[in-house]
Amino acid sequence: MFRLVFVMDIFNRTVVLAKGGIRENYLPVSDSSSVCKTSIPLEILEFLHPGEVYIADLNALQGKGPLDINAEVIREVSLKADTMLDFGVSSLKDVDKALSIAGTAVIGTETGTLAVIKDSATRNPGRISVSIDVKHGKILKQDPEIPEDPFEIVKLLNGLPLKDLIFLDLDRVGTASGFDHEFLHKLSESSVHDVLLAGGVRGMEDLFALDSLGIKGALVATAIHSGSVPLEVMTRGLKG
Repeated sequence: MFRLVFVMDIFNRTVVLAKGGIRENYLPVSDSSSVCKTSIPLEILEFLHPGEVYIADLNALQGKGPLDINAEVIREVSLKADTMLDFGVSSLKDVDKALSIAGTAVIGTETGTLAVIKDSATRNPGRISVSIDVKHGKILKQDPEIPEDPFEIVKLLNGLPLKDLIFLDLDRVGTASGFDHEFLHKLSESSVHDVLLAGGVRGMEDLFALDSLGIKGALVATAIHSGSVPLEVMTRGLKG
């Protein structure tokens, strides 16, 4: 079944709407959303009723303190929906912290190392998602052990007990600019894990296209808030 994962970027306990990966320019989601009039995470959750949520803790990701300011609200969200959390994991200690407040820890290539990915996946099978982070067409990474080629990254990860892989194109986040069909099809075929797309989804047609390409789900926010993807799709899934 195709997974629709609702994204909440949280900064100072407030949900903001991502656009183009320039995090400091994100504004409260209620400023532009056509479906909700609040930017409070729990109120949004209770109104939209997503089954699965991806949270990016922007305070932690940007190093703008207090870095634990969002921890309690993230924990409360995770009690109401299946939650994956990205707060810039770079160590096993970070993984443990993420898993103490959410069901799934996201390790992005932007901050994580290959060693941490391997160790955390082995220690926490089925609770680790790896995000292949891309900006301006290049893999964001600090660890030289992580390849420049996304397909080589996939090969390295195929032997690990991961929950899934996320392909995050930061340039396309919040832009409703579409995606590279051929690339994503090849990526899905190369991976033994489910591959989810983050960034670029414009509406229902794109979701059906991703499903046909072998992509197992999409992380969406803008398409929900703009009304391009109806709210009921989050609960009933895709139907042809």
